[in-house]
Amino acid sequence: MDRELALEIVRVTEAAALASAQWMGRGKKNEADDAATTAMRTMFDSVNMAGTVVIGEGELDEAPMLYIGEKLGTGNGPEVDIAVDPLEGTNIVAKGHANAMAVIAIADKGNLLHAPDMYMEKIAVGPNAAGKISLDDPIETTIEIVAEANNKRIRDLTVIIQERDRHQELIDRIRAKGARVKLFGDGDVGASIATALQWTGIDLFVGTGGAPEGVISAAALKCLGGEMQARLVPMNEEEEVRCRRMGLEDPRQLLHMEDLVAGDDAIFAATGVSSGEMLEGVKFLGGNLVETHSIVMRAKTKTVRYVKAHHHLDHKPYLNLNI
Repeated sequence: MDRELALEIVRVTEAAALASAQWMGRGKKNEADDAATTAMRTMFDSVNMAGTVVIGEGELDEAPMLYIGEKLGTGNGPEVDIAVDPLEGTNIVAKGHANAMAVIAIADKGNLLHAPDMYMEKIAVGPNAAGKISLDDPIETTIEIVAEANNKRIRDLTVIIQERDRHQELIDRIRAKGARVKLFGDGDVGASIATALQWTGIDLFVGTGGAPEGVISAAALKCLGGEMQARLVPMNEEEEVRCRRMGLEDPRQLLHMEDLVAGDDAIFAATGVSSGEMLEGVKFLGGNLVETHSIVMRAKTKTVRYVKAHHHLDHKPYLNLNI
């Protein structure tokens, strides 16, 4: 992949964030998602690549999609797989909460797992603990391993996990072990990536969430030197059949980084819509001037860039400002 592609992808996440931020706190998640999707698709048309969407928006959201199989880019340039979530956290934006982002991951053609929209059990850590964990270990063992790797006492270790009933037993075990628990509502891409950013104070991500989000997160963690392991959790025979169609003879096999994101290169970009652990959100500064904060990273070079940009909305024809 061309190095210039990384900065082009940031322009796409910026567009989606600007569009969806117009709907912050208005209680309309599908409208926010539609705005992000439309802006992202429009901006993709100017990027020199031959891209194919292999992971689009979640089918369960009943929201507009960048659909799987859709061709994006000018058709010229590198052939790439694209995983997108134009608005990671539709409910977050609707309610005006923290940690909403527009996210994209790309890799050379054939290198991203074509994860179906179903549940996935996941674990993520930063560079210090990469290569030392196993999703099959008891959580108590994992906590000990990560604490030692990060040179922390267990009492100072922070585990981030989604606040869902299905996680209550896991939460209780983490607390009983003596580690701290940080709960979040929606948006597990940012939560898993936070494990590889030392300044967030997050050491370990565990839990069951969306499979598409898992692949997007794995691309970011590959860029940061972290690690994710995962296992699909099909809920019925239909979902098991979908897993086999995508090439997994055992739908419940343990998936390592190379299974999720193959090869030595990947690019990840995200722009904050609302502020969170990883990024500040879109800021309306008055006079049609808006500020965005983004992160873009590449696995091959391990370069991480933070991009702060000012945008004049009257020069953004793809944005629908009449809401």
